[in-house]
Amino acid sequence: MLNVLVTGGSRGLGLGIARRLAGAGYRSIVISRKPTDQLSAAIDEAERRQHGSFRFVPFDLSDIEGIPGLVRELKKEFAGLYGLVNNAGIAFDGSLALMPDAQIARQVQVNTLAPMILTKYVVRAMLASGGGRVVNIASIMGFTGYSGLAAYGATKASLIGFTRSLAREVGRMGVNVNAVAPGFVRTEMTHGLTGAQLEQIARRSALRHLPEVEDVASAVEYLLGDGAKSITGTVLTVDAGNTA
Repeated sequence: MLNVLVTGGSRGLGLGIARRLAGAGYRSIVISRKPTDQLSAAIDEAERRQHGSFRFVPFDLSDIEGIPGLVRELKKEFAGLYGLVNNAGIAFDGSLALMPDAQIARQVQVNTLAPMILTKYVVRAMLASGGGRVVNIASIMGFTGYSGLAAYGATKASLIGFTRSLAREVGRMGVNVNAVAPGFVRTEMTHGLTGAQLEQIARRSALRHLPEVEDVASAVEYLLGDGAKSITGTVLTVDAGNTA
């Protein structure tokens, strides 16, 4: 059973990805600050299907200095790390001119710095075992604009640049690095948008609907699988044609 780390997997998009991967035969190892009722239910469900296919490891990714120790413990507990899905992220909406400096800094720390440092240490483990896959969850905000999300968009744009350059660094050693850029998905991350705003976004999309969590999870599964063995440095957009 191949081990895949999924950050921010206790709810929403991350939980959807972890559930999909566990159902596809991977061992999903969820990293999050604390468990949720949804996560506990998903673990119980996965255990009934296959023992050990869904695990939870508590860790606050804002603790940058603790990340090397986290990876050491993961390597001890699990035999090899095949995949890493950098999904954890936070968003504070509002005008950049009025946003507190602490909120800007926290978005950069959690959305950009933490996945970079975590990837650094996980990739070392992948190289030692002969290869692996990294999937960074970016956003269409990384290459298009949306009022009130300037800082968040900057962090997601940085993940795209990180993806492309790291793919060149580690490709020759058997590690594929890609990104998935979801559009607006109905999760906790879009709670700040009204129903009318989401419906307007859907109407403007080519397919006239919003992408679902399962659509994004399916894209991640594909990039982790054998069918994507020749794909690296790519950004797969899942937005129902919002940016078409």
